[in-house]
Amino acid sequence: MSIKQDNSLGFHLKQVMAGKRRFENVYESVTRMILSGPEAFTKIKVNGRTTYDYQIFRNGKKHLVGIYDEINSFVSFVKDAAENGSSAEMAFVLVGEPGNGKTFFVEYLCSIYRRFLAEEINRRYTFRFQGLDKLGNYGKITEIESQTFEDPMVLAMNILPSRDESFEYLAKQGFTDKDLTLAGKNYRSLGACSDYIWNNIREYTGGKLEDMLNFIKIVPIPMSETMGTVTGKYSARDKITSSAKDLLGEESVQRLLHITDTGNPYRIDLRIGALARVGGGGIHFSDEMFKNKKDLVQVYLGVIQNRTIEIDGFKWPIDTLIIATSNNEEFNRFVSEKEEAPIVDRCRICYVGHNTNYKQQEELTAYSLGSETKTTMAGESLHIDPNLNFAVSNAVVMTRLPHSEKLTPLEIRKLAAGEIAGDKSIKALVELIDLLQHEPDITKRFGQRGIGHRNLGRALQLLIENSETQEGRCMFAGDVFKALEQIVLDYIPEPQFRSKYLDDIKIGKSLYREKVRTTMFDAYMDEPQAIKKEVMNYVNMVVAIDSQEVGPDNMWRYTDPSSGELKAIKIDETYIRSVEERLGLKNNEQKESFRTTIRRIYGRKAHTEPNYDFMDNNELVKAVTDVRLQSDVAGAGSLVGALANRTNEENEKLYNKIIMTMCDKLGYCTTCAQRTIDYFCTRQDES
Repeated sequence: MSIKQDNSLGFHLKQVMAGKRRFENVYESVTRMILSGPEAFTKIKVNGRTTYDYQIFRNGKKHLVGIYDEINSFVSFVKDAAENGSSAEMAFVLVGEPGNGKTFFVEYLCSIYRRFLAEEINRRYTFRFQGLDKLGNYGKITEIESQTFEDPMVLAMNILPSRDESFEYLAKQGFTDKDLTLAGKNYRSLGACSDYIWNNIREYTGGKLEDMLNFIKIVPIPMSETMGTVTGKYSARDKITSSAKDLLGEESVQRLLHITDTGNPYRIDLRIGALARVGGGGIHFSDEMFKNKKDLVQVYLGVIQNRTIEIDGFKWPIDTLIIATSNNEEFNRFVSEKEEAPIVDRCRICYVGHNTNYKQQEELTAYSLGSETKTTMAGESLHIDPNLNFAVSNAVVMTRLPHSEKLTPLEIRKLAAGEIAGDKSIKALVELIDLLQHEPDITKRFGQRGIGHRNLGRALQLLIENSETQEGRCMFAGDVFKALEQIVLDYIPEPQFRSKYLDDIKIGKSLYREKVRTTMFDAYMDEPQAIKKEVMNYVNMVVAIDSQEVGPDNMWRYTDPSSGELKAIKIDETYIRSVEERLGLKNNEQKESFRTTIRRIYGRKAHTEPNYDFMDNNELVKAVTDVRLQSDVAGAGSLVGALANRTNEENEKLYNKIIMTMCDKLGYCTTCAQRTIDYFCTRQDES
């Protein structure tokens, strides 16, 4: 087939009828992108409630983490708009604190949408008028592309003077009644300049359709992030220099030099504005929308409601998904101005909270740490303490959790991560979230306040600047808490929040302390998973005591849920009692109640999570660690004493052995291994 035929409107219509090209609005495209495929989404539990997790947002090296409710709100919004619901006349606005991932979400969405449209079956097309020099009143302008990247099907549905005649033409081309009904749902008029030029061509050819079609060339819409086509961003600017032309465009002096008819709408250059470039099924991202001056926000009102660009009485219908972001303060200020109510009424407001799952936060912290190898100022390799991610992730998550009378911060932390928090059920967290959800002040709701991603990044920058980090060539985890405290003092102006965050960072320190204790036992035992095995030994002994199958030699044979292998364990009642005393269980009733809880969890997890290891039970891990640390070092009162007092040869050997294990098997360097041991030997941050 010739190039001419490939670029013809007739060829494009045949491709649409054959299903090789598509005619759909932006909402239909985005919905299909998210929901197509057999495993498009899965059901998961988040904070005690069932929700959906959409696979397309979890792909790639730097994908979205968490924000389940926000993603579900967005998917529901575009799906409703695709089904011609009220969302089709609204903008989707993400409101929240700085540094909680609003902009990252929108930019990720834009990038996957560009990749989606780059696939041949999903590619979007527009049309170009050619040979305009023949018409006589366009000067040296020979080609004009649709300024708003209108779909060729829009031209086809307006190809003849009336809509009915145009649809009859499409029926003759082979479109069925069903095809025409579907296409009719997305019918819109041609934009002012396209309509004007098409009428000029009609007059020139005497209305002969075959001759008119020779002036049409079908071209793909360019997928350019830098040019702002298909996906474009408009950031709030200085209130003096910004104007409506930034969004809509303005009259072009260059075009007026060529166009003899001053009534020709093509004299207005829409491509100067951000909206026209995404008018052909694109996504327009308005960053910090409510920071714009009022007349620009008024422009948005018209575009959101009517989906048209209007200048000097001319109209250009566009097909655009409008997504905006705003921080809480700007949004609240805007809402307080009552006369602006119609704009807020046209927005679907989605309040974005911080991530409150400390396990997922470790993924986000890894983004801040970066994938490149870090170096010191002198160009030497900079090591990262294996506990750094854990330390900073837990500290920042603690600042985002509310204080409650019914749940301790550590219990909220566990429940929010889907872990077990002693006898506290997930129902307690659900009730707390529901209670906070009724707060009229958005910032008091669950996860809405706390140290954000940018401040986390600043804390890591301070850690790298630290002279001890540079001299020791290692980002030591114990130093990050000072950096976080400095960030709170520097960047959190409200005294009540500053005080809360500093207290929360102390809780983060205590969690780091427990992590260090566990590490030290693993290093002492010369085995990375030593403490985990000891915890499971206690669990299996507790389960065995309740079993009827314990032999006279106190041996219990069982099938390991994780491996399916048959194993045996000897019940050591002294060890069990020692652990339970460390847990503060004084009498038999308390001990039996705790054991029953452990057995219940073991029984439930054996079926749903065979690899579950009880390591999220901080109290149990701490008790087991204490028992093993204080009983396993011969000749010294404890491991702390042996490491702190290295005056004799035996203790020096033990110290060197632990350093070697930490460096060879646990990912430490000499600097962070020594500093971790020094920290372990102090009584700092003990909970």
